[in-house]
This record gives sequence, structure tokens and C-alpha cells, in this order.
Amino acid sequence: MIKGIKGVKDILPEETPQWRFIEDAARRWALCYGYQEIRIPIFELTALFARSIGAGTDIVEKEMYTFPDRDGTSLSLRPEGTAGTVRAFIEHNRAADPLPQKYFYIGPMFRHERPQAGRLRQFHQFGVEFFGTSDPRADIEVIALLWRLLSDLALSNLTLEINSLGSSGDRAAYKPILLAFLRHQESRLCANCRRRMDRNPLRVLDCKVLDCRAATELAPKLTDHLSPDARAHFDQVLTGLVAIGIPYRLNPRLVRGLDYYCLTSFEITSTHLGAQNAVGAGGRYDGLVKTLGGPSVPAVGFAVGLERVSLMLPEASLSSLNECLYYVAAFGEEGIKLGFVLLDELRGVGISAQCDYRATTLKGHLRQADRSKCRYAILLGDDEAARGSVILRNLESKAQEELPLVGLTSILKTRSFSS
Repeated sequence: MIKGIKGVKDILPEETPQWRFIEDAARRWALCYGYQEIRIPIFELTALFARSIGAGTDIVEKEMYTFPDRDGTSLSLRPEGTAGTVRAFIEHNRAADPLPQKYFYIGPMFRHERPQAGRLRQFHQFGVEFFGTSDPRADIEVIALLWRLLSDLALSNLTLEINSLGSSGDRAAYKPILLAFLRHQESRLCANCRRRMDRNPLRVLDCKVLDCRAATELAPKLTDHLSPDARAHFDQVLTGLVAIGIPYRLNPRLVRGLDYYCLTSFEITSTHLGAQNAVGAGGRYDGLVKTLGGPSVPAVGFAVGLERVSLMLPEASLSSLNECLYYVAAFGEEGIKLGFVLLDELRGVGISAQCDYRATTLKGHLRQADRSKCRYAILLGDDEAARGSVILRNLESKAQEELPLVGLTSILKTRSFSS
């Protein structure tokens, strides 16, 4: 028997309704904020990710699925959505259109990681990208969109953590200060952090190893070394969050794992998820469009992991997602004929309805109706067919009423769409 690949999960029929529920909410909120959907390729040139994410990052060095095309060109499955969106923005000359422009995407991403709850090798993200303005209100907008979405889904124990990475000049001036501190703590750091120190010392602050976190507890903060412009930008973001009622917690360790970020950096976390506690994250990346060969266009965005959202979705939100409204219990020679036509008529006007064609008795149909978790059963046997009527049974209360067969679809449509 051939089994699925480790870290790649099947989403079964009983699970897909909650995925649609999450995706529909994401699309609804994105459109509410004026974002339009973009669909980017699942694989791109490897060079795109090396230049955007950073050739020295763990994602590019260890986690990407990379393979040669038939002509020898190196291709990679996308590990995230921002690089591809920026590539499309540049390639299709979207900067020539009126700015700002706002896009969202939903789809699978791929990273060769150690599989665990909410962290798979094929995973799914919803993300947004806001191009064309460096105004701090754009930062606030994307944070608010993410916060409203997760709150609308009733996810529990959410915390917005936020930091500023300053400008490239701020980071260049800060790195020697941080590196000098890390040199005195080097013996306490893990092998991965010792390797990172010279190439990207900021990533040491993000290490989850407890000994490393203890060793860097007193590390100098980047926010204490911001330029006046970067400080003003960050202060305006924080003031704006307060103005619209979104609580936050300052986190000087929040440096993000992608090289293209600058200024505002944020994550929304939940204690519900354990060690891998980030639900969604993002920040500003003003230099990325130019780095990838486009004009100098500022941008800000976020991505949220749908697997992690699905793990946190309250049971109350899931209770009605698989619900089918009507079960047509048609039995007897004439009842079966009329029931099959009625089933098609109900579906034709958009009413969810089903029937188990294997069942031949009323008892068998009602058993299947209960298993299908339908709200109502429409009983249609030969006696009902002769009277030109049906029996509508509420499967929870067991209350019944007789309704005419002619015009039944219109009656049920009115009831279904007004309830």
C-alpha cells in the first residue's frame, strides 16, 4: 500500500467544511478592507526565494523543496507567498497603475520541517500584501485586518506582539553592538546560534532554546537604537492601535525569520498552540520590491497559518458546518419515483438535500437521516404519493406536519432562506 508523504496531510470530507469556513471568513475580511485576490504559482525560480528571503536563512538553506527543471534551471516549491506576489507585481508592471494596491492570497506552501501539530511540510496560508505607501496607517490596517479576522473566528487567548526592526541603517549600526554582547555569551548558546552570530546576529534573539533565551535576556534592544524617523513611525503605529482598541505587547525579541523585513514587525500568538504559538505574523518590507528588480515601492503584509487556525476553531463554530438541511426519505414504488424528482428540485433551487439510495424502508431512511445529521426528513411513501403530499419531520423534536407535494420546493425555500 502506498501511503501519503510524511508531513503532508489529507484534508478529509468531514474536515473541509471548517476549512471553507475559515477561508470564507478570510476572503470576506480581505474584501471588506479593499484587498483583491491574486493567485501565484506554486513553484518559482529558486533565485527568487534566495534573493528575497535571504540565502543564509534556514528556509533557503535547509527547508525548501528544490529541484532542477529539464533544462537544468533550479526551481523551488514556494515556502511563503510574499516573494511570488512581489515578483508578479514587478513582472506585470503593477507599479504603473494607481497606488496603493492591495492583494490577498490563499493556498499551500512547502517547507521541509519536522512535522508537528500545526506545522506540516505542506501547509496553507492566507496572506495580504499592501503596496505603495510608507504611512504607518498601512501597518495598522494590516494588523487590524488580521486581528479582526482571528477575533471573528472566536479564537481564544490571542496576543498581539510587536517590535520595530528599524531601517537598514539602524540594523547596521545595531548589529556590532549586539554581536559584542553575544561574544560574551557564546559558550551558553546553541550550535545553531553560534553559527548565526556572524552572518545574522539578530536571529539569535529569536531562538526558542531555553538556554539561548536565558543567555540573551539582557541583550541590548534594537528599539533603543532606532533613528528618529524609525522611532516616529513605530510610535505612530502603537498610537494607532490604541486608537482603534487593539491591545498589544512589546516584544524586543521579535525579529522574524525572513531577511526582507524592516520597521514594524508583529505576530499574533496563542497559548492554545503550545511551543509553536504563532498563529499569524507579518511586517513591513519597504526594500523588497527594489531588491527583486522593481522600482522603490514600500510594502507591508502578513500571513496566517490555516492549519493553526483550524486547530483553534471553537467547537461551537464547527457544530453546523457539516449540516445538511433535508433528507428525502422516499420508499415504495411511487414514492421512490416522486422522491427522486423532489430531491433534484430541492437541489436545483439551492437547498441542501440528500438521500441514501440503498435504503428501501422508512426505518432504514430515518436511520440514515440521523447519521447524516440532517435537520428534517421529508417522508414520501406510496400513501403520501397517492394523497399528493409529504410528511415533514423535525428530526430533533420529532414534530411532524403534512405539506402539499406540489409547490413544496417553494415552501421550503422560503423557510430555509428566512431562518
